[in-house]
Amino acid sequence: MKKLRVAVLYGGRSGEHEVSLQSAASVINYLDRERFEIVPVAIDKRGRWQLNDISLLEGKKSLPVFKNAPNVVLPPNPAETSGGSALIRLGESGEARGVDVVFPVMHGPLCEDGTIQGLLELADLPYVGCGVLASAIAMDKEMAKRVARDAGIPIVPYVSLKHEVWKKEKQQLAKSIEEQLGYPVFVKPANLGSSVGVHKVKEPSGLNPALEDAFNYDRKVLVEAAVNAREIEVSVLENLEGGADPLVSIPGEIDPTHEFYSYEA
Repeated sequence: MKKLRVAVLYGGRSGEHEVSLQSAASVINYLDRERFEIVPVAIDKRGRWQLNDISLLEGKKSLPVFKNAPNVVLPPNPAETSGGSALIRLGESGEARGVDVVFPVMHGPLCEDGTIQGLLELADLPYVGCGVLASAIAMDKEMAKRVARDAGIPIVPYVSLKHEVWKKEKQQLAKSIEEQLGYPVFVKPANLGSSVGVHKVKEPSGLNPALEDAFNYDRKVLVEAAVNAREIEVSVLENLEGGADPLVSIPGEIDPTHEFYSYEA
């Protein structure tokens, strides 16, 4: 049986680059070698795509991003490449490396926010995970809250801040946050995950330092009321059988060793 050639994309330009290196290591270690041929493709922090040797990545807990790995590009019109969808190696002979499906194991902006998904759609390449719209909405925490709220799902009260407005109206906005939400609050970049740039602020004096850090990662930041609640996660997959129920995992509870589920936790 011919093996399916899976391009595993990892790294990326977001603040969650290092998290991706660990996630992709897990995926590569557990992909069935009897069924899949793995084509590892690292994206460095400058956005360069690099083809890697799978033999150098086996068994690692976090994948390296080699500086001297050959650069590759994904042509927007795969029909013009020999053998269909392929990664084209830059320089030398420019030979193509065929790919059947892409597994983007990346986190954060320019990775799981619909941008990579849109590129793969243009290249007519099948890929693992959510499509463009779902990826974009889920990445932007404010948009996700709006969609949930409009569907009748209760959400935690929040205030959305744009960097340009906050710089001009710090005092007024701080007062408004205290009046609307009270303390403690959570401050978080709107488009990031893994708790990068997230702070729990317990009193007004801690608000501006937390916002300054969060704005290092995004131009939009959310300030949410902190609630005393259990955190339960559930994975849901669309069922491709018409009319069938979605595929849902058993619930899992987050039980952090820190005060909240921080990056360190």
